[in-house]
Amino acid sequence: MSRLDAASLLLSPSPPQPPPKRKGGRRLLCFVSSTLAVLGASLSLLVLAVHSAPSPPPNYGSLFLSLASNDTAAIHLRALTLHPHVAGTRANSLAAAYVRDAFSSLSIPSRVTPYSVLLSYPVERSLSLTVPGRATTKSFSLSQETYPNDPYASATAEVIPTFYAYSASGSVSAEAVYANYGREEDFAYLTSRGVDVAGKVALARYGRIHCEDIVRNARVAGAAAAVVYTDPLQYGGAPGEAWFPNSRWLPPSGVQVGSLFLGVGDPTTPMWASSEGCERVSVEEAMATDDMPGIPALPVSARDAAEIHGALGGDAAPVDWQGRGGGPVYRLGPGPAILNLTYTGNDTMATIENVFAVIEGAEEPDRYVILGNHRDAWTFGASDPNSGTASMIELAQRLSVLQKQGWRPRRTIIFCSWDAEEYGLTGSTEWVEENMEMLSSRAVAYLNVDVSVVGPVFRPSATPQLDELFQETMKLVQDPDNSSQTVYDSWVKSNISPMIRRLGHAGSDFAAFVQHVGIPSTTMGFGEGPGYPVYHTLYDDFVWMENFGDPGFRRHAAAASIWGMMALSLADEEILPFNYMSYTIELEAYTKLVENEVRGTAISCSPLHNAIRALKTAATKVNGERKELQRQLLSNQLIKDSLKTRSLNDRLMQAERAFTSREGLFKQEWFKHLVYGPSEQNDWESASFPGVGNAIASARRDNTTESWKFVQHEIYRVARAITQASVVLTGNLT
Repeated sequence: MSRLDAASLLLSPSPPQPPPKRKGGRRLLCFVSSTLAVLGASLSLLVLAVHSAPSPPPNYGSLFLSLASNDTAAIHLRALTLHPHVAGTRANSLAAAYVRDAFSSLSIPSRVTPYSVLLSYPVERSLSLTVPGRATTKSFSLSQETYPNDPYASATAEVIPTFYAYSASGSVSAEAVYANYGREEDFAYLTSRGVDVAGKVALARYGRIHCEDIVRNARVAGAAAAVVYTDPLQYGGAPGEAWFPNSRWLPPSGVQVGSLFLGVGDPTTPMWASSEGCERVSVEEAMATDDMPGIPALPVSARDAAEIHGALGGDAAPVDWQGRGGGPVYRLGPGPAILNLTYTGNDTMATIENVFAVIEGAEEPDRYVILGNHRDAWTFGASDPNSGTASMIELAQRLSVLQKQGWRPRRTIIFCSWDAEEYGLTGSTEWVEENMEMLSSRAVAYLNVDVSVVGPVFRPSATPQLDELFQETMKLVQDPDNSSQTVYDSWVKSNISPMIRRLGHAGSDFAAFVQHVGIPSTTMGFGEGPGYPVYHTLYDDFVWMENFGDPGFRRHAAAASIWGMMALSLADEEILPFNYMSYTIELEAYTKLVENEVRGTAISCSPLHNAIRALKTAATKVNGERKELQRQLLSNQLIKDSLKTRSLNDRLMQAERAFTSREGLFKQEWFKHLVYGPSEQNDWESASFPGVGNAIASARRDNTTESWKFVQHEIYRVARAITQASVVLTGNLT
């Protein structure tokens, strides 16, 4: 197979025809053309400057870092966020064309791969409040207000009305009950207080778990519908503090939208790819599964929620259920407030578009270093996700300069602009499912960036064998907020916990790579992630980013520097920079937690201890082998591209796959990683030994011999996976 054949196999579907013109499209395309022309001219000047440099072989890493451009990131972000661009819309097709053209202008071959998937849009929605004894009914506008001199006021008309994707259609008129953060323990508390949720409308707030879990928990508790709001306690700043555009905080009319789908990918193709002509379940069947909410639900603003709280009766809620000072006292209900909720959705098949760009490897074109970011947004998407998109294009522009200086990566680099992430990681999941066998044998690593910037402090997440590479890379990049130190210095001083997060949750596009295939992965960004105030609201626009998220756009460039330097290391280093000793330390810590959970039972963790000892021995051996091969390469005792090097790299790459199981997690079969997976109670929380944890929770609830026996079974499953990883690392058959 030729190098070009290897790359083209990944990108085989034919690109779609150009989308029809739409209102506002010409303005975007004109801006795109002029933007790319300016960037092209700037790039030419950069190249001329570089060509005049001295003749010794260039240090491509240093050159890459020197090319960081705040202005480039800002230009791309402004262009990408002129209009809201929800998945499946013409506006998002224009955004796809922008990204594709940006890569093409850099002479990086690019193309679009479409998929037909089930998406969801609102048709009709209404919410009103009735209180016995009051003469009038309060109807809520369910709209987010613009502000004076808002430069995006005209484009606001293109924003899809506030809604929850895949919400059940229906009408409910019932008493309201306040359920705090909508967690299982919150509904359990209501039961303990004698507050009946059955048939009621559950009122809950964001802040601990995501909307899909809130609505699922409400349905399980028997609620007929759910209403979820952004509480000023988390999103509004201190009492009396200004809100956007005068500060970073969410205005009172802000509404956080989202998807209620608990699964991943296209709901009509569960467990397989949404390829042309593929098998599908019907839309009706897809909407009837337990992964769908099953009840109507709506997101509302803090202003609307305050009015509902003011009409609730019953006992006062506990102190830790209360809101910000100066607001109404939160009461549990039920009633006397009655909420009248109507929602009609259009759950329909739509076309989404993944964009790919490929820099083909010179020596190992069949080994892939994959960089990904999603492009679709619920509104303008300046933070989520297009801060990441802007960083990715800025990164690619630097690599194009390196190419003009003679650089070519050892391994193939693939850029991915995913579509429909917001609906359920749809674009990335379908592509990974479609290319699973190829990726399993050829993917070195996946480097994800969703939101690259929402504030200060770098926050890395990774599978553990990449911890060391992450830290060494951070030491090379200047802190964008303090030029006297590196990103590593500020990261260490931040004392965030954990310092490096793990990738068990389903919060972004790394999920299919880590949890379905077992590919070493990372994700990263500056700031607090989904907790930032304007998340998934109308106000996540360029003005917010320019004034509060990243004034000066230095963080965008720093994110691109870290992302790109990690990619260069993985693509160019002769021996892959993986260290599995970090994994053994993590596994030992997780095993201690399990031991604490099963203390006093007959459960044994010896299988885990034995397997981890074997992995530690294998990791020590492989690290020694790697150092010896590096010594031989430096002293020219080993020829380049030797089978010894290839064998070691394959073992380092494949060991992560061994942590997966074909059967997947119990009742969560798509998730196949036995060390990291989503929490059963919170889709956005990373769980360690998720199968073991779920089994322990079930055994505590049922307390039967069989349930505790299942806990032991799950411990053995994880131990077998760890043992397999040891075998892969050593490369010796038993």
